[in-house]
Amino acid sequence: MVNTIPPLQNTITDIWVPATWEEFLVLCDQPELEQARCYYDAGWMRIETMPIGSAHGQDNSILAAVISLYGTLKEMTYVSFTNTSFRKAGERECQPDLAYYISSDVQRPTKNNQPVDVEVWGSPTLAIEISSTTLSDDLGQKRLLYERLGVQEYWVVNVTAATVIAFAIADGGSRQIQVSAVLPSLPMTVIAEALRRSQSEDDGAVNRWLFEQFR
Repeated sequence: MVNTIPPLQNTITDIWVPATWEEFLVLCDQPELEQARCYYDAGWMRIETMPIGSAHGQDNSILAAVISLYGTLKEMTYVSFTNTSFRKAGERECQPDLAYYISSDVQRPTKNNQPVDVEVWGSPTLAIEISSTTLSDDLGQKRLLYERLGVQEYWVVNVTAATVIAFAIADGGSRQIQVSAVLPSLPMTVIAEALRRSQSEDDGAVNRWLFEQFR
């Protein structure tokens, strides 16, 4: 880590750097960082490039399909987001690969190009990071960020190992779980098997297998 914000051309890094909230907003508003992902937590920021590899993209699609199919078949009420920023102004911001509001009385946040204000809409019920190159950070500093933000569950997909590391969050802390509570009775082993199958089967075949597991 360093003690000052680096020049713009060096801000896309794999480390957290100290910054004020105002400095973070200025940097994230730069046109050069339009495709970057921005995180801020308690005086520290991280700006990283959007993953472009097929490994990240495929696992992102599989996770979205798993939750969509499960939520639909179980008649759950939910709203989903991909690569959306969630902001608590002045304190923290995150941009998970996938995020969900899950509730019988869920409301859809206003559709615009601004980060979702968690002071207005609440924190996502579930946040997911697809980790192809950032596993240690996703399990470390970002997990602390999501704890402080107040999500109920946080999942990290290990692309290399085709596994999901899931955490239940309560009272400002987290513990690892093997079965989801916000998607009741959904075991992480089923998601891991779907990821494994996606390495050799097409999406339709994986979805048909999931359908058999969920119905």
